[in-house]
Amino acid sequence: MKITIQDRPEGEEDEIIVRCRHLNDRMLQMIYALKEGQEKITVCRDGRFFQVHPKDIYYFETVDNKVFAYLDKDVYECRLKLYELERRFAETDFFRATKSTIINLSKVKNFSPAFNGRFELLLKNGEKLIVSRQYVPDLKGKLGL
Repeated sequence: MKITIQDRPEGEEDEIIVRCRHLNDRMLQMIYALKEGQEKITVCRDGRFFQVHPKDIYYFETVDNKVFAYLDKDVYECRLKLYELERRFAETDFFRATKSTIINLSKVKNFSPAFNGRFELLLKNGEKLIVSRQYVPDLKGKLGL
């Protein structure tokens, strides 16, 4: 693989061009990772709106038909539905863990099997989350197990 980096004149927008014979999964992941780094999600708390980078989000959770974005120490409400977030981050580190949660795998410190075929994930902020039995095969595929 050949990588070329060129300086752009001041005021010109950065541009990435991908030239390849076959677009494989690894290249798609790199493209989505680059794209994810630039996108922000609009969230709200106490009637005020904020923009956060997806890389800062530990997980999304649905509670009482509302979706919340959990960061290291903050919790915000997100206007998008869980299925919309799942589609938006399909080729990134975000992973559907239960019917009500999507977890950012880059924020996972470690994971271990739990009873009844489930997995327990320990996040870098100390929180523990469960991957339901239904989603364990997807987790293993995403981790290459």
